[in-house]
Amino acid sequence: MCYRRLSAGFTLIEILVVVTVIGIIVSIGLLSLSVLGDDRQLRIEARRISSLFAAAQDEAVMQGREFGLELMQSSYRFVEYDPYQSRWLELEIDDIFRSRTLPEDLEFDLLLEGKMILLSAEAATIADPNSTNVSNTSKKYAPHVLIFSSGEATPFELRISRRSENQVVILAGDVMGVVDIMTAEEQADALR
Repeated sequence: MCYRRLSAGFTLIEILVVVTVIGIIVSIGLLSLSVLGDDRQLRIEARRISSLFAAAQDEAVMQGREFGLELMQSSYRFVEYDPYQSRWLELEIDDIFRSRTLPEDLEFDLLLEGKMILLSAEAATIADPNSTNVSNTSKKYAPHVLIFSSGEATPFELRISRRSENQVVILAGDVMGVVDIMTAEEQADALR
């Protein structure tokens, strides 16, 4: 009687074939996620704006101040209302609420009350608060989104898009100042 010894493991060739197949499947999965998935940079910018908006809302409530958010095509800044001078002032020395520019190839679209707002490329001019000469243009200045000391805010829909790749992330703010971040697909599903 001759018994053959049964091997208890896999051969090196079998292991290499399995590892290669798994590698190919993972590669295809990663490529499809990067092509079809959300743009990570869009989400980061959306979270940054949402966090800054919440911080401005907290400051407004705690200090009894009125803030505003001015949006340009690819940048934004926060401003503060001075009730003593009855005008908006730029927050120049505040590092948290400083003017910010989006990364290259990202743009804003703003909807207020369901209407698209035409955004300029540059920030509007705000008169120097130490100047005694207040021009008519500075009196007419108003930011796009208001953040009141009561905690309420102007309802808005802000779209951050990368047009070259047709990707969009939407920030939807309600009258209570709650900001939701979603993709266009998530917004369409929510409306159904």
